[in-house]
Amino acid sequence: MSVLEERLRQIMADETARLRAAPDLVERVLRSSRRRRQRVKFAALAASAAVVATAVPAFLILGPGPATVLTPTVSTSAATPDPTQPDTPAIDDTPPPPSPTPDFGDLGDGRAFGHVKVGYLPDGLKWGNWSLNFGDKYTTSWNYDGDKHGFYCVQIYVYEGETVQEVDDRIQKYRREGKGEEVTIGDRTGYLITQRVGEDGGNGTPTFTLTMSEGRRADVMISPVYAKKLGGAKTKRELLKIAEGLTAD
Repeated sequence: MSVLEERLRQIMADETARLRAAPDLVERVLRSSRRRRQRVKFAALAASAAVVATAVPAFLILGPGPATVLTPTVSTSAATPDPTQPDTPAIDDTPPPPSPTPDFGDLGDGRAFGHVKVGYLPDGLKWGNWSLNFGDKYTTSWNYDGDKHGFYCVQIYVYEGETVQEVDDRIQKYRREGKGEEVTIGDRTGYLITQRVGEDGGNGTPTFTLTMSEGRRADVMISPVYAKKLGGAKTKRELLKIAEGLTAD
């Protein structure tokens, strides 16, 4: 038994008769509080002490030595406990449910999402039934069977507004390192590179970053697994064809 519990027990035993509180109140509080977490125990003890707040002086000192009480003035008004209230305060420590991941919902064939439209995709691909939508950047992908848990074949990630700067910084880094190449498609420019994005230990993810407009960029990516099936030359052609057919609404 802790020193704090012993002192509280003695104080309440002396005062509960005047306050007409249940004589075993402190016992019930302490028994209940031991079954809770340590922080809940101290909350319960504090709540129990509040029952005798009119009897216990504000200058009660609970230190390592004997408790010192300096001539307390005890209220003579009786307090009747509310039988509808629990012995210990109710504490809801249940964590809130996680926020849902923002997405676009049902995109049908996935060829229109956010502010862009996809004009071309390789034959045999279906929308992957998933998307992410963070407002200023968003993405979705396509695979063989439309399974949202399956591996993607083609993915497009669009950046708008202030997030365009992170794309430009990335491309500028590749330029300084001498990686990748500048490619022009019609009246639009882009940057072609095989980048490492942490996927399945392949040779990297073939990516074409298209400048759609001053305030919009798009990463068109083909997965390493799909690129291996297509072959190097066809992978590049498919990337450029997808980018060429990508328009804004």
